[in-house]
Order: sequence, then C-alpha cells, then structure tokens
Amino acid sequence: MKKRIIVFGATGNVGSYLFKYATEFFDKDQYEVIASGRRKTDFFEKRGYQYYSVDLTKQEELEKLPTENVYAVMLLASEIPSYMANYDAKKYLDSIVIGGYNVLEYCRKNNVDRLLYTQTVFDISLYPHEVLAPDLKPNFSYTGDHAMYVIAKNTMLEMMEHYWQEYGLKKFVFRLPTIYSYSPYPFYFPKGIKTKRPVYTMIERAMNSEPLEIYGDGTYAKDMVHVYDFSQELCKAVEAKVNGGIYNVGTGIPVTIEEQIRTIVEVFSPKDNPSEIVYRRDKVCGGGFLMDISNAKKDLGYEPRYDCRALFEDYKKEMEVKRFADLRMK
Repeated sequence: MKKRIIVFGATGNVGSYLFKYATEFFDKDQYEVIASGRRKTDFFEKRGYQYYSVDLTKQEELEKLPTENVYAVMLLASEIPSYMANYDAKKYLDSIVIGGYNVLEYCRKNNVDRLLYTQTVFDISLYPHEVLAPDLKPNFSYTGDHAMYVIAKNTMLEMMEHYWQEYGLKKFVFRLPTIYSYSPYPFYFPKGIKTKRPVYTMIERAMNSEPLEIYGDGTYAKDMVHVYDFSQELCKAVEAKVNGGIYNVGTGIPVTIEEQIRTIVEVFSPKDNPSEIVYRRDKVCGGGFLMDISNAKKDLGYEPRYDCRALFEDYKKEMEVKRFADLRMK
C-alpha cells in the first residue's frame, strides 16, 4: 500500500510549488501526495490530485483527512506577517499554536512517522548577519510586528519536541529565509501596508529598460533560495534515515546585490536596450541572511541546484505559463 504524504498549506505560494515538486519527486508506485489548504478550490482535483479543505484551528475538520498509511506530514500552513494587512496577534496563536497542536494530535492518532515543519529565520535574526548555523539558540526582538509570530513558531517547536519524546513522532524543522518563487500576485504587507515586492519592481523596470539602482558598493550579499531547492530539501527529508533535526534552507552561496541586479537586467531587459545600472552609495542595502546548510547536505543528501541566473530564468518561464494564477488571483 502506498505511503501517503499530506501537504498542509498547499494553496499558498510556496506550498503550491512544493506540492508540484513532490508529485514529481516521489515514486508514484510508493507514495501518494495529498494537498490540503483552508480555501475551497477545485484546482488540485482538476489535475487529478486529492485535495482537502481544512481549517486547522478546528480539530474536528481534520477528521476529513485520510487516516490510513499516512507516513509524513508537511506543515506550511499559518498566518504570516507579510500577508497580514491588519495586525492581529491572535491569528498567529490560532493558526500556529492551536493549528499546530491539532496537526500533532492528528499525527499521533494516526501513527504518522514524521512531521516536517517550516520555521522562520527571524527566530535568530539578532545574531550578526554572518553565516547562521542551524543549531543557534533563539535570539530575536520582542518588539515589532514579527514578535508574536516568532513566539508562536517557537512554541510549536516546543510542542514538537514533546511529541518526539513522548510519542516518537520524528521532527524535521526547516528554517526559512526568503524563498523565491514567482507569483502573479506580487504584493505583500510590510507593517500592514500593501506594497509591491521589490523583486517584481526591479523585474518590471528591467523589462521596460528603466534604470536599476544598486545600493551601497554592491558587495552586500544574502542567500537566494529558489522554491524548488526548498522543496528538494523537504522531499529528501521524507526519505532520510534519520530521526529529524533542525535544518537551514539555503544554498550556501552568497549572492551580492550587484549580481542580483545585473542578472535581472540580463534575463529581463531587451537585448538591444538593457537597463542602465546606477550605483547609489549614499543608500544602505540590507535585510538578508546567509545560511549554513552543512547538516542538510549530510543528513538529507540535499544539493542546491538553482544559482541566481537559474532562479530568474525560472521566474521568466513562470511569468509566461502563469501556472498558479487560479490559486493566486481568486
């Protein structure tokens, strides 16, 4: 009988790409990948996959889900700061703590072997922005609109440790920086304000042959992780012969802001009229992270495949096919 893998949060921007990747990664004779999300949609069923609309904050709704041969659960579903238009900390507690507890109980009752969970990199955001090790202790700000989000996420990790020690539910935790994946909905809500994501603004300017600016001297660097590298890391964890751990999601290759901007121009600008690149040494560039992925390579066999050029080439392709427009724009 096939092992079942349930992806909670499969209707989200990252979750939808993860689900697609998982259906192609796993041997269809051995595994069945099942999608779940809060919204009502026929997107997955029209493509031949099982989908369950479930509100994780209501324990009874998880009774809709399969109970036999569920081997692994991937839990991405939660409220996140970048999509919260009106700040409400209770939404974090409901979706992350209560929803997480309900998923843990579902796993316990149905003898799930392992739970894969996505943690925020903001739990260690106060460390110097050098290469961040996966085993760093929490070090974050208790002020600002991310604080309750991080607190809720950290609470979930404590519950997962309890379920590992008490019931043997293997726990795989993945700490995420920004995950790059094209979406036809280019907006987010920093501090509650609807804003176009900077990467989409830069791409549009490049397509229109408008100038692009490099802040500082161009040497500021961060980890740029393509959604399929993120997906590879999680999928390999399903088959890994270890009991779990905390793993950074990353590439191990710092990308400078200059490389990022020049790549955007090369990929998106008209060849006969490329955007001019302007250095703005009077402005400061920051906000990214560099991730140590050594234990993910060792334990999971993870090998990142997308460099900066491949990442933006994939953006360009996805802009043309609009693969998940039915999920993002409705």
